[in-house]
Amino acid sequence: MSAEAAKIEKKAEKSVVKHGKKVKRFPVVSLIIVILGSIGVLVPVYWMVITAFKPSTELFSIPPTIWPKNFTLQGFKNVIHLYDFPTYFLNSMIVVCGSTILTLVVSTLAGYAASRYNFKGKGAFLGFVLVTQMFPSVIMLIPYFRILRMYHLINTYLGLIIVYISFQTPLCTWLMYSYFKTIPKELDQAASIDGLNHWGIFWRINLPLAVPGLASTAIYSFINSWNEFQFALTLTSSERMKTVAVGIGEMLDDTNVFYSDMMAACILASIPLIIFFFFGQNLFFAGMTAGSVKE
Repeated sequence: MSAEAAKIEKKAEKSVVKHGKKVKRFPVVSLIIVILGSIGVLVPVYWMVITAFKPSTELFSIPPTIWPKNFTLQGFKNVIHLYDFPTYFLNSMIVVCGSTILTLVVSTLAGYAASRYNFKGKGAFLGFVLVTQMFPSVIMLIPYFRILRMYHLINTYLGLIIVYISFQTPLCTWLMYSYFKTIPKELDQAASIDGLNHWGIFWRINLPLAVPGLASTAIYSFINSWNEFQFALTLTSSERMKTVAVGIGEMLDDTNVFYSDMMAACILASIPLIIFFFFGQNLFFAGMTAGSVKE
């Protein structure tokens, strides 16, 4: 055993001895916190699922049933046939995929440039990008509406995509900037010696290494855009342009809330997010933790 390892072991032994008595360490508190946190997260999801399969007569039964007595798919049928959910779903996919791809392009190029090159106003640029995240995006709702109406972009995919890009890009730029900072610049120098130009270094060296950062940025942008409600509600008024979030929000009126239909729609709306996150979770966590520790 090396001297350094022996010192570490000695410190560990001292840390569990207090006043000549060994202190037993049990992660009981941590376990309780994890259990309570898991319950707080899973119980609403469980209640959403069982509510979607309950008939309307069972929703308000006392005492409440924790498992449906009579399973029904009526809520899912209503979502598809009464609310034109497939159209909402298609609208969301077009807007979210378009905004996510374009946000990735802009934030990747901006983050790479800021991490690799020194230029006048670099600090001010990064500071401005960060400051924009300190204000709620809703304060820009009226300006966005007036601008889009001026250019006849209300009730259009392009209008929503532009808006989503504008408030997703700043944080995504910082995510990519932080990730590119973890890639050694020595790789750029070696590639330059081998004859690659600036674009070749970015495309063939840095971009493949930044795949985890790209994945985490894409997942963040996709989830935020998919769940966005306020801008989609304000900037779209026709039935054919409603997104999933707006469609779910309108499953109520002045006197009734259609809980089974709403919960069924929430389950269907969660499927793309679950699939997207399931296949990219490893890259997501790798990208989010990159740059958190200074080596």
